[in-house]
Amino acid sequence: KEEKRRGFNKRALVKASSEYDPYKVLGVSRSASQAEIKKAYKHLAREWHPDKNKDPGAEDMFIKISKSYEILSNEERRANFDRYGQMDENQPFGQSQHQGFRSFHNSFYFDESFFHFPRSRDFADSKYLLHHAQYNSVVLPDSHRRPYLIKVTSEWCFACIHIEPVWRETVQELEPLGVGIGIVDLGYERRLASQLGAHRAPSIIGLVNGRVTFFHQAVVREHLRQFVEDLLPQRLVEKITDNNYLPFLSNWHVENKPSVLLFDQVPVVPLLYKLTAFAFKDYVRFGYVDQGETSSTQLLRQFNINTYAPTMLLFKENTEKPADIIQARGMKRQIMDEFVSNNKFLQVPRLVNQQLFDELCPIKQFHRRRKYCVLLITGEDQAFVPGNKAFLDFASANSKDVLRFAYVYQRQQLPLCQVVILERRSQAGKVLYRSVTGGWNGSEEDKHHLHEQLELLQKDPAYLSSDTTLPELNNEMAPMFLIQWMNAAYDYILQLYDDFLYSNWREMMPILSLIFSALFILFGTVIIQAFSESEADKPQKQKPKEAPKTEDEARPPKKDFVEVTELTDITYTSNLVKLRPGHINVVLVLTDSSKNALLRKFAKEVFSFSGTQTLHFSFLNADKHSHWMPSLLASTPDAAQNLGLSDDDEESSDYTGHVLALNGYKKYFCLFRPVFTGDDPSDASFSSDASLSSASRRKSRSSLEVHHKLDRLGLWMERLMEGTLPRLRVPAWPSLDATMNTSTES
Repeated sequence: KEEKRRGFNKRALVKASSEYDPYKVLGVSRSASQAEIKKAYKHLAREWHPDKNKDPGAEDMFIKISKSYEILSNEERRANFDRYGQMDENQPFGQSQHQGFRSFHNSFYFDESFFHFPRSRDFADSKYLLHHAQYNSVVLPDSHRRPYLIKVTSEWCFACIHIEPVWRETVQELEPLGVGIGIVDLGYERRLASQLGAHRAPSIIGLVNGRVTFFHQAVVREHLRQFVEDLLPQRLVEKITDNNYLPFLSNWHVENKPSVLLFDQVPVVPLLYKLTAFAFKDYVRFGYVDQGETSSTQLLRQFNINTYAPTMLLFKENTEKPADIIQARGMKRQIMDEFVSNNKFLQVPRLVNQQLFDELCPIKQFHRRRKYCVLLITGEDQAFVPGNKAFLDFASANSKDVLRFAYVYQRQQLPLCQVVILERRSQAGKVLYRSVTGGWNGSEEDKHHLHEQLELLQKDPAYLSSDTTLPELNNEMAPMFLIQWMNAAYDYILQLYDDFLYSNWREMMPILSLIFSALFILFGTVIIQAFSESEADKPQKQKPKEAPKTEDEARPPKKDFVEVTELTDITYTSNLVKLRPGHINVVLVLTDSSKNALLRKFAKEVFSFSGTQTLHFSFLNADKHSHWMPSLLASTPDAAQNLGLSDDDEESSDYTGHVLALNGYKKYFCLFRPVFTGDDPSDASFSSDASLSSASRRKSRSSLEVHHKLDRLGLWMERLMEGTLPRLRVPAWPSLDATMNTSTES
């Protein structure tokens, strides 16, 4: 049954591949919108996800659903499929469907296994597939020892098939040289592709020292080889001639590294040598000698170099005789790595950092793998040179695998002793040690005494009787912070230049936005300042002095109309009784017959004061609330005395045209009484005028026209704002009995 089921699934997949239609896979029509396609994809992806669907064919079906959505969600690929029945973005649109398939079939091998997406990949490429965790834990740290060439591809990338032959030839050439190879599937490793900055396939990326660089040239093997070579640092291998070989070899004391001379007959340093130099750049210095140049004749004769085969000479402290030599016609990377690895330390190196100390004096793991370190504590002065030279001679004469010799400077590291034999026991710095008594000055007696103690140590490991914990060593070779910052800035500028040159706008947009915003602010400030200075330099005409305006006059009205609200039972409390401190409500008393005329005149007179935020404007209908004005005046003890009112005035019910300024918080008001404009202005009755008799005022009032009653209201408002009007106190505000609420805008 199992075999029968597998056979059925295989036939079904073959049939599906030969009749593959992404519209049928997603179950949508050819005229479906992107929203419908996306909705169908989400529904099918949840249904056929391998983690939820245990059907044996769920994985293949899920992949087909994903690839179908990848085709139909891209308008260009969808158009290619609708026209030609395939998804190649480079397909000429002028060809017919039949010609397009025939051209594609003649160029590439195509069968039903093409649609088995996870299984169609070449087995040789599967070992190069990178995952996000693997990239960050293995590839990224390893990029400091060798460059990586990474190809970004996807299953439906037909352009990737075009470059596949060139890619394979390049891999076969560069991988034996030591170049790391990687492949990232854009469809399955989107997180890693996003980290690399690769958003399309195919893309080729170079990775060196953790820095990503994109390849932008034609995919040719020579271009890819040159691309890898350009990724490496510039001065990995120094060109050596008869004139500079002695300073190069003698610089071991400063660099604290052995030196390797590479002899070959090509004028340009081979890529193999550069890659080897990059791998061991922290341990060994490399120089290259062109055997074909006349300037290297003395070097060839001095070291007896065979010109018919590449040769490598490794020098340590002795610059006249190489410590090791290798010569081979077919120089392989493995041979070179083994040769350099066995000689990557000086005979007596100086401990300049903790990493070197860890490698020279490893922690004890097994009894048979003991490593004893003999340290000389010395100085940099000329007086220490004889003792240092004697210690080097002693180390050369007693070179054993179990013994490692090194020295430190007291000025650079914490002082331990003069000569110390130690064995490391833990990563935390715990060591067993024994100090060599008598110090060290390089005499024969000192050498003999040290030799005896080393013999005793090899016979009895318990000879190291003292223990201590060493602090971590200072990194003497670390560059200054300024140099580190300059190098980082240089790499960042190169990355920006590369992105800008090749229009990687997705990565560049945030940076460009920040740059243009800063430039806009900078130049905008400069331009505004320049115009301001030019205006200040112009002679200004003296304007005639005007009388200073009050704060309320200077403030323009907020609106082009005056809002006047009727006082009713609903608005009476908020507009008067509970009015905020410092606010005044200016109330006009009118009747139904005089309402329209007085409101228009009232709005005209108070319009210039409507911009004041502490003033509010209302009107009171005396026909509805006839008792309110008499009640207000009756509750005011000083009204008759200050306003000159008689008993006849209080009994009169004609308060039309009167205006009151009411302060609800402090409970006082000011009163404006209408006057006839034909009389002398001195006869105007303001709230403080009491010169006319009540009989005369009644006679004048009877002859007034309604629209002239408020002619002097503007002058009264000015005195109100100045605070020169008399204020009449009231113990409590009288109440209203009407319940209408209207709002009038004039």
